[in-house]
Amino acid sequence: MRSVEEYLVHVLGQLTPMPVLDVPLTEAHGCLLANDVHAPLDLPPWDNSAMDGYAVRMADVTGASPEFPAELDVIDDIAAGAVSSRVIKPGTCARIMTGAPIPEGAEAIVPVEQTDRGTTRVAIRAEPGEGQFIRVRGSDVAVGQALLAAGTELGSAQIGLLAAIGVARVEVHPRPRVVVISTGSELVEAGNALGPGQIYESNSYMLAAAAREAGAVAYRVGMVHDDEDAVLATIEEQTTRADLIITSGGVSAGAYDVVKGVLSQLGTVDFEGIKMNPGKPQGFGFIGGDGRFGTGTPIFTLPGNPVSSYVSFEVFVRPAIRRLRGLTPERRPMTQATLTVDLTSPAGKTQFMRGWVVPSGAYGLPEVRPVGGPGSHLLAGLAQSNCFIVVPEDVTEVKAGEQVNILRFGAPA
Repeated sequence: MRSVEEYLVHVLGQLTPMPVLDVPLTEAHGCLLANDVHAPLDLPPWDNSAMDGYAVRMADVTGASPEFPAELDVIDDIAAGAVSSRVIKPGTCARIMTGAPIPEGAEAIVPVEQTDRGTTRVAIRAEPGEGQFIRVRGSDVAVGQALLAAGTELGSAQIGLLAAIGVARVEVHPRPRVVVISTGSELVEAGNALGPGQIYESNSYMLAAAAREAGAVAYRVGMVHDDEDAVLATIEEQTTRADLIITSGGVSAGAYDVVKGVLSQLGTVDFEGIKMNPGKPQGFGFIGGDGRFGTGTPIFTLPGNPVSSYVSFEVFVRPAIRRLRGLTPERRPMTQATLTVDLTSPAGKTQFMRGWVVPSGAYGLPEVRPVGGPGSHLLAGLAQSNCFIVVPEDVTEVKAGEQVNILRFGAPA
């Protein structure tokens, strides 16, 4: 059997980042920028007002106060989007709205609250500082300035910046489309009544959500009963829209583990045991012959027990999604914490034990404790944890107070 590290290296070695696409800005959210972006213009593109108020000359309002206001003629009314042709000369001002260009001759903006709000003649009741509430051209972005580097993940703020400099389309490494399928005749869709021997299907919901957290566009196909023709037809049908397929269930050595049986016949997916607990049975390969990898669409076949499935996703699939996105590093960082209770681990296997990590003292390591039992079906313990306690395959016992490796999960990173 391969170790966890050997298997992950094997998987990632067969994947490359998604090809660059030119997409509308509306479709770029969550994608990685393919090229550096430099500003094609200044922001703001001209001096403009930061307040609703009056554009004035400093000499006209020096010493203005509520007791001794400065009286000025209002010679223009400038709305946002309008450009004034009037020059502010001695004894005059212009009423101006937020975002409107500063008229020639104006040296400051007096907020409307510090005036009597006059429309033909106004009383200025406060002396502004020079340049007050004037947004200077290029004060945010100067033409030619480097704004975003290649590899930047485009969030809402980055999308806003690109729109502000007039970018309508952008070249990106797209988010991979991930299709999630669960198999098992015992599975029932949530909301329906359970029959004898049946359980509600949860893995596809969990794995699709995990794929979205990893930055993919996830599609939940749902469940397929243990029928070889139905399983194969469902998987092959999804190759037309998927950049990556995930199945859960049907990969052990049982008589009804149809995923392994069907895909083994095709000869394009390798099934093997990995030296880990939970999640020993794993499968990875390609299906279909016209995928972008030349050998088809990559597919992960994960074990059906919920915790095994989630561990497998975090350890193998999540790094693969990040590789497809072009993100580095592909793996979540392994950190250390102090164990609060004794624990044991099976020999010869890397153990991924659900845990809860909390900050410790000001200078100490975080503290971690196991959550729930060791069973790979115990989903409640997974939902109540925020990390895996990772015990190496050559360690069988760890004492309280010793340091352990932890792998935090549950949020993008």
